[in-house]
Parts: sequence; C-alpha cells; structure tokens
Amino acid sequence: MGRKSRILFVGSLPPPVHGSAVVSQQIKDSIVINEAFDCDWVNLGTSRSMEEIGKNNPIKIFRLFFALFKEFRLLLTKNYDLCYLAITCHGSGFLKDSPFVLMCKLFRNKIVIHQHNKGMSGDVGRWPYKWLLPLCYKNAKVILLSWYLYPDIEKVVKKEDVFICPNGIKVREFKGSSRAQSRIVCTEDNNRIPRVLFLSNLIESKGVLVLLDALKILKDKGYQFICDFVGGETKEIDSKRFKEEVEIRELNEIAIYHGRKYGDEKEEAFERSDVFVLPTYNETFGLVNLEAMAHMKPVVSTNEGGIPDVIKDGENGFISESKNPESLAQCIGRLLDSKELRERMGKDGYLKLKEKFTEEQFEKNLFNIMNTICHI
Repeated sequence: MGRKSRILFVGSLPPPVHGSAVVSQQIKDSIVINEAFDCDWVNLGTSRSMEEIGKNNPIKIFRLFFALFKEFRLLLTKNYDLCYLAITCHGSGFLKDSPFVLMCKLFRNKIVIHQHNKGMSGDVGRWPYKWLLPLCYKNAKVILLSWYLYPDIEKVVKKEDVFICPNGIKVREFKGSSRAQSRIVCTEDNNRIPRVLFLSNLIESKGVLVLLDALKILKDKGYQFICDFVGGETKEIDSKRFKEEVEIRELNEIAIYHGRKYGDEKEEAFERSDVFVLPTYNETFGLVNLEAMAHMKPVVSTNEGGIPDVIKDGENGFISESKNPESLAQCIGRLLDSKELRERMGKDGYLKLKEKFTEEQFEKNLFNIMNTICHI
C-alpha cells in the first residue's frame, strides 16, 4: 500500500460560526478525509466572535502572523502533495488571506482554492486586485459550490480548472420529524398561529431589514403569525438596533429576537417553525437552508449564488426577488395561507436533501476532487 497523499489545509475554523468555518470544521472532522489523506491544518481566521469581525484589534494581527508562521514552518518541514485553501476572494479579506496562497506558491505546491464567498468580479479591475488575483489563482484549481457562481471568477479562472462540490449536512432523524407527522391531526396545532423562522447572524446582507419590512406588509394585510429571529448580534445589527427596527414597524410581539441558539435549542427552533426564511442578497450557497430542509420545512430564499440548486421555486419553497419586501411578503403569505402546501414542500425538500446534499455525498465529492488533483 502506497503512502497517503499529504495535504495542508488552510481555512477559518469556528468560532465564530459562519458558513466557511462550519464547512472547514466538517472537513477537519471527516473520517473519510482523514483516513484517505495525511492532513495538517492552519486556522487563518483572526476573529473569535462575530463582534470582532470588521473591527481593528491588535490581537487579530498577532493571530494572523502566528498562522502565517505556522504555515511557513509546516511547508518548510513537510513535503505536501496539495495545499487546500479556503480563503476570502474579495475585498480586505482577500488582501489578508492572499499571503497564505503566495507562500504555498513559493514552495511550489499544487494549490486548490475552495470558494465559500463571492465578489471577485467587482475587484478584478481595481488595484491591487487586478494583479494580485491572477497571481494567486494562476495554475490553481478552484472548487465552487455551484456553476451559478462561475461568472464571478471567469475573468481570472479557466473553466477547465473548476470543480463543483455542493455543501452537505448530516441528516439525522430528529425527534420532531415523527412529531411533525402526529401534529397534522392535532386540533390544537391546526388552530395555532404559524411561526416563521429566520436563523442567521444579524447582518444586513442576510436580509434582516428586508424581512422586517415584509412582516410589516403581512401584518397590515391581516395575517396572523410570529417570526422568530435566531442568530448572533453583529456590529451592523445588535439587539438594541433590532428592537428599534421592530418598534418602528410596530412588530412588537410578532418579530421576536432570541439570540444565539446551539445544539438542541437550535433544533427546537427549527422544529417549532412552519416556514423558514433566508432573504439574503449576498450568498454563495445558504447552508442553513439545508438545515431547514432536514426538518421538513418549506424555505423562502433568494436567487443568490447556488441557492437555486437547492431551492426550486414552487417545489420545496419559493424564490423571492432580492431586496424586495413585497415579493418576500407574497412568498411567505402563500405558505401562511396553506398548511397543506407547507407540508408538501417540506417533504419535497427533505427528499431532495437526502438525494443530493448529505454530508456523506459532500465528503465523497471532496475526496474525489482532491484525490484527482493530487494525481494530476
């Protein structure tokens, strides 16, 4: 038996909890990946909470240089078959992460960049990105979550250098999955007020304010519902500002912020909901939509990034126009109108998840991609 291919993984790990970090942790913990490859990890994340993101903090500079030193030491002492990097591809985040790529290039390693974000197309014509982006991506392979995301990188990366690997999640039989079936015949449940769930950090680009505007429209039309907001506060929207925005729209007792929820509390938030909403306008995939599908919830989201691969309009949810409260309200309203529609779409979403977006399928796809690159 030949030796395992040796791979250096460079990516952000939780905390804080966000899409890229969650996937990196998933890969780090993967039995499939660890049994197939000899793996080392460097955490390039410099923030340890959502509140630290975007803020100047001397300790973040220390963390950055510590990570760079660790990468240099590993590259100096070990001969890697492949360097895997999950970097930010645009803005100041790219400027921070690009030295990690360039250091791997300095040691003449094969490179694969796993894109969990977008925005390259807006930077590629600006200095210093117009020379730094091609320098980092030259001769590198790129993993995208969907072909819908390729136009964002087409000026820098050739199509033949792209691999597609959709995200996947662990699908468990939640105790609420069977409970969801029994609740269908429960008279009390049939008469209860439907609950809408938003679960993400309180970031404007996740559509928090757009959703509040849509809820105001629904309330004025006479709909009865409760919308639960679950997620971490950020520098953009903290609990104080959220409360102010709710009061401005007269949504007290309707839009309720619960803070962060993890583990069983997070699963319970999904279980007690009837509709899941992610009205994002800056997304690559929307991992949380898969979590909602695992709980058999219909999803209302937007035509952003790879979301159309996951949510098919009219099948397992609805696609709302981005930044359009009227469109969002209409989509949510259609689901509030019909319990039968909610149940059908929730079941269709669950079946689609099991077919295409499980953790096992993600790990298998990633293994095949990295094994192929190692042996090119």
